[in-house]
Amino acid sequence: MAGHIQDRWYKTETDANGKAVRVKTDRHGTGLRYRARYIGPDGTEKSKSFRDGQKRLADQWLRDIEADMSSGQYVDPRAAKTTFQQYTEKWLSTLGAEPNTIESMNSQLRLHAFPYIGSRPLGSFKPEHIREWVSQLEATVTGAYGRIIYANVRGALSAAVDDGYLSRNPVSARSVKPPALDPKRVVPWSVDRVFAVQTALPERYRAVVDLGAGCGMRQGEILGVAIDALDFDSDTLHVVQQLKLSRSKPVFALPKGGKTRDVPLPGPVADALRAHMKRFPPVEITLPWKTPDGPKVTRRLVFMAPGGNHVWRTSLNEAAWKPALVAAGVIPAPGTQRDGYAAAREHGMHALRHFYASALLDSGENIKAVSEYLGHSNAALTLRIYAHLMPTSQERTRTAIAAVYAQSQRTD
Repeated sequence: MAGHIQDRWYKTETDANGKAVRVKTDRHGTGLRYRARYIGPDGTEKSKSFRDGQKRLADQWLRDIEADMSSGQYVDPRAAKTTFQQYTEKWLSTLGAEPNTIESMNSQLRLHAFPYIGSRPLGSFKPEHIREWVSQLEATVTGAYGRIIYANVRGALSAAVDDGYLSRNPVSARSVKPPALDPKRVVPWSVDRVFAVQTALPERYRAVVDLGAGCGMRQGEILGVAIDALDFDSDTLHVVQQLKLSRSKPVFALPKGGKTRDVPLPGPVADALRAHMKRFPPVEITLPWKTPDGPKVTRRLVFMAPGGNHVWRTSLNEAAWKPALVAAGVIPAPGTQRDGYAAAREHGMHALRHFYASALLDSGENIKAVSEYLGHSNAALTLRIYAHLMPTSQERTRTAIAAVYAQSQRTD
């Protein structure tokens, strides 16, 4: 067995005859009697104390330690006392991800994880604690957002396992399930709505609808599109950057997920862009790359604000996009100036991407191509979002059999 057990109430001495005898120590009858001691993998002594009458428990504790060491499941007791919040804050500081991503994760955990499980020592985590937390999470946030927070907690606990703070991840237990997803499905805009919103936009912003609905670009990609990304000779749009905020500062960066892509440039969209650039010539904008202290790069942007600078997303949304939604009858007009516009998350510029995807699927484009054009990480993600928009096999069957019958009747 690893280590040994010290009896603090008795010690062994040699009497006058040279015989070893047990005698009481100064601590006899007070305090915890047994101290189980062993040498950990790091070469330092570890111990745990037990009351009188608990020697059997001390023996069992040492046997468990020995078994954990043999199986690779050993966790330093001092490390196990580290709280989830203490470890996770340290973990976030070493991730090396984009500042915006780190800040977003930090904010989500501060609001929805630390108040519930932040003070719990890592070594005390059990699946039941995660199940209780998930139940609380589902009561406060939507399913998709809840799953993002859940994934962050799972990632932190997985890293804690790797670093030896706990033996296994409680989130990986079969009884633990992520927050349930909302049953709400994407409802794409109609063609009439797309062009009604476009007509209601100020002239300098109307072409953003062409890039969103006609090429499936995200808002940041649209606002960051440069003239050299438009290849009119090959009818191709190179989606290679976006305009985004990093620590509240505007920067150029790669598209979401760092994934660049080439998208077919339809004729009507190309014509709309030519007309836009003739009316509003592209301007050179210099911004840092990726982070506020990144290297400066200069791009000739297709879209600009009235003052000649790059377009701020919040200004575009409040001063142009939402008024256009009101004019098109998508959202109600604000009651008073103080009330402001109604929340319109499902009617943001992302709705144009949904329209683009639905148009491609409705025309029979395969899901893999749609995924590539949208810049999704994989086709499975695209399928989860848009599967209900794909033509059903029943409709294809009816069409195919009807065609066979029509051909047979012509032959007869």
